[in-house]
Amino acid sequence: MSQTQQQDMTQESQINAVAGAADDEELEVPRDIKATIVRLWDVAKEQHWRIFVVSASIVCYVVAALAGPMYTAYLLDLLWEKIQAAFTRGENFRIGWHDGGMQIAILLLIYTLEWAFYSTQTLIMASFAERINLKLRNAVGDKLTRLPLRYYDANQPGRIISRVTNDLDKMSEVMQTGLLRLLVAVGQVTGAVVMMVVINVWLALVFVVFAAFSMLVTRLVSRKTLVLAAERQRAVGVLTGHVEEAYSGRAIIRSFNQEGSSAARIHEATRDVADATRRADFMTNAISPAIRLIVRLSQVAIAVMAGLMLAAGQLTVGVFQAFFQYINQASEPLTQMSFTINSLQSALASVERVFDILDADEIEPEPDEPETVSEPVSGRVDFEHVRFGYDADRPLMKDVTFTAEPGHRTAIVGATGAGKTTLINLLMRFYEIDGGHIRLDGADTHRMNRADLRANFGMVLQDAWLFDGTIAENIAYGRPEATREEIVAAAKMARVDYFVRTLPEGYDTRLANDAENISQGQRQLLTIARVILCDPKILILDEATSSVDTHTEQEIGKAMDALMHGRTSFVIAHRLSTIVDADLILVMDHGTIIEQGTHRELLAADGAYARLYNSQFA
Repeated sequence: MSQTQQQDMTQESQINAVAGAADDEELEVPRDIKATIVRLWDVAKEQHWRIFVVSASIVCYVVAALAGPMYTAYLLDLLWEKIQAAFTRGENFRIGWHDGGMQIAILLLIYTLEWAFYSTQTLIMASFAERINLKLRNAVGDKLTRLPLRYYDANQPGRIISRVTNDLDKMSEVMQTGLLRLLVAVGQVTGAVVMMVVINVWLALVFVVFAAFSMLVTRLVSRKTLVLAAERQRAVGVLTGHVEEAYSGRAIIRSFNQEGSSAARIHEATRDVADATRRADFMTNAISPAIRLIVRLSQVAIAVMAGLMLAAGQLTVGVFQAFFQYINQASEPLTQMSFTINSLQSALASVERVFDILDADEIEPEPDEPETVSEPVSGRVDFEHVRFGYDADRPLMKDVTFTAEPGHRTAIVGATGAGKTTLINLLMRFYEIDGGHIRLDGADTHRMNRADLRANFGMVLQDAWLFDGTIAENIAYGRPEATREEIVAAAKMARVDYFVRTLPEGYDTRLANDAENISQGQRQLLTIARVILCDPKILILDEATSSVDTHTEQEIGKAMDALMHGRTSFVIAHRLSTIVDADLILVMDHGTIIEQGTHRELLAADGAYARLYNSQFA
């Protein structure tokens, strides 16, 4: 592959790197370049010596690269002089150690040093970039464990993952290539222009004029190219979304006979990608030949002027070729500078997004002297004038007060968005309350360690979450040390043992791809078995039987009755028939408890609960 092809491929990769993360909401221009650079430099304080070594290596590389053409000029002039002298004497010219051999060896040494310094700066810069990448990746990994749940609610999972992976990878790649190329280009262009001025001012002036024109064209075209590349990336995102939607909803699409319209949307998105790709590729592939044409025109103009000077004896043959080597050294970096600067800006924007994660508000630190609950835990829960709001200016709960007695079953009902799940989130300290107190056996949960608090709870959520592993490993998620006998006993109690034994590998059956090889109801049964195995003091059931059939629900109900016996339990349910025997029913509306009491008491009150209960028979 020629040097020109390599440069074209590098330039195209820089364009794609800039546009790769240019989605609808991500800006590729940093808000504060200086502050970001200063902070990144501070992050890399243990690696500063590598930058100093790289800088020294770049200086030595540039010096060697600039010395090569000038020494070549000296060597050519020397050989030309020796050849003419031999021709005048009628002798055959032979290269000896003192007649060009030593000079060729020195030139070889210069090129070897140039290669050595280039290899050194490349290896050390790669090490520097990867070490910074690893440090930031570890810092972000630690940070994600300290972020409150509200942060994940406010940010899409895909965006967080992109910042942790794509943004850091882009930063590392650009630092290894773009930053190094920019530093080398600045030194090489500056040195080459200086050497051209030393050789001949007028020839250098011609090159500077053409170079300024090519840089202007490059900058204008690069901006347009980046816009087109971003449009292509957005079109690819739309196409990917349609394909994913069509795949995940293939059963629904077929049941409603919408295969044609779904295919039409995908074909239209594909045409948009093709159009955007054609425009972006044309601009990307057209810029390099155009800039190279301008450079070639400058070389033609300089060749004509230098040829006249050579004929007039104002230039030697060696100096003539050295000047053109300096043109080549300066022209290619100039054509790439605009793209390199854009890629560096994009990398700094990526670093800023990573810093945004590191600067996000963390969960409150654990108390220095945490409160503890005396063993054995009875399970009394008190909400005392609790206030909370997801937004400080818009409170959701203003004065929530109730008591869940030990061993009693507390049901929480209400319309969607009434605050039922929020109540549980506050109990588990997934969110911190704005006022009031939540107590467990008299201990203020805000003064307890989160791990100690949550160790008393077992949760079965409406969305069954299973990880990539065996059924036995999923059941034992809360108790990895559990024996196979304990796992099987919990599965039997959850009425899932029979189903598991029908599988080819039984409890060693591996669940993969979001456990799509089993039904939603079976996934829910496994999560119930997981909680049963943990044997918690307090149970939280968030519509735990929503995905099972009536018969299975009855079987699970029997198992849950046995499990909840003697334990405090909180049940969130939409089917009120499942909680009529609860010891306390909390009726919530817009974050407030508007009624509380037993089923009979609330029906007798003929209020919101009575209307909600009777509506299911209407």
